[in-house]
Amino acid sequence: MINWGIIGLGNMGQNFASAISETNNSNLVGVASLDKNKIKNFINKFNYKNIKIYNNYEDIIKDKSINAIYIATLNNTHFNLIKRCSENNKNILCEKPLTLNYSEAIKVSEYVSKYNVIIYEGFAYRSHPQTKIIQEIFINELGEIINIQSSFGFKVSKVKPESRLFNKKLGGGAILDVGCYPLSLLNFLYKNNNQYKFLNAYGSFTQTNVEDYAEAEIEIDNKVKCQIKVSFKENYENKTIIEGKKGKLIINETWLPGKKTTLEISQGVSYYKKLVNSDLSLYANQIEMVSDNFEKNKKDDKFLVNINDSLSIMKNLSIWSELIKK
Repeated sequence: MINWGIIGLGNMGQNFASAISETNNSNLVGVASLDKNKIKNFINKFNYKNIKIYNNYEDIIKDKSINAIYIATLNNTHFNLIKRCSENNKNILCEKPLTLNYSEAIKVSEYVSKYNVIIYEGFAYRSHPQTKIIQEIFINELGEIINIQSSFGFKVSKVKPESRLFNKKLGGGAILDVGCYPLSLLNFLYKNNNQYKFLNAYGSFTQTNVEDYAEAEIEIDNKVKCQIKVSFKENYENKTIIEGKKGKLIINETWLPGKKTTLEISQGVSYYKKLVNSDLSLYANQIEMVSDNFEKNKKDDKFLVNINDSLSIMKNLSIWSELIKK
C-alpha cells in the first residue's frame, strides 16, 4: 500500500483525491495547499477521516508516514517541489509539464538520480487500457507507418493575464500546457533512440507573449511525417490519426478516455470499431499503476512517462517553442 500526499488542491489535486478511493493499493494520508479557502473547500467536499491537512509544502514533504507525493501545483513550482521531494526520499507523480524548460528537466533528472527516487509525469491517458490496445494495433495491423496527425485544442473565451494559461511566469502557453500531449504520444510510439526532425513550426502569440496556437511538422527516422497542433483559440476534435501502408487507426478520445472508448480501424475496404472498457476511471488507472511501480521499486514502465521520457518530451517542447519565435 502506497501512502500518498497531495501538494496543490486545484482541479487536478481534487481529481486525484476523488479517484484514489477506486484503487486497491493507494491511500491518501495528507494534503497541502497555501490557499486556506482551497483547504476549507476540500474538507467540505471530501469525507476523508483522519487525513492530515497542511497549509505549507515543507511539512507534508517531511512527513515520514507518506511514501509518495502527487505534485498538482502551478507549472513554475514543479522544479523546487521535485527537488525537495527528492531530498526527502519521496517518490513523485508530477503533473505535466514536468518543468518550464529542458535545462530545468536535466537538473530534475540529476536530483532524482542522486537521491534514488522514482518519478513519473502525469499523462493519465498513458495508463488507460486503451493505450495498450493502441500499441497492439500500431504494431500488428497498420504496417509501416507513414503519417501521424494529433491535436489538442480548447477555446478560452478571454485572455486573462493572471491566468496560469496566459501568464509566462507561471509557465503558460499552448505549447507547454498542451503541446506536451501530442509529443508524449509520439514519444510512446517512438522512443528516445529515434531521430526527430522539426521540418516546420508555426504559432501565434497573445499580448502576454505566450502562444495561444501552435503547430509543427516533425519527421521521425527520416520517414514518418507527423503533424501536431495545439490551441487555446479553438475546440479541436482532439483525435489522433495514425496511417500505415496496411491500415489506419483513429483514436477518438486520445487524451481523456473514459470507461468506454472507441477506436476505429480500417484496412482497405475493411473497417471495424474496437470498444475499450476500463474498470477504473482515467485518474484511478494512473494512480493504481504508479503505486504498483512504486511498490515494486520500478523506475521504467512503457505505459507511464518516466524521467527519460520526460527529458525527451521537454527537449522537443523547447525546440518547438524556440522555432515559432523566429
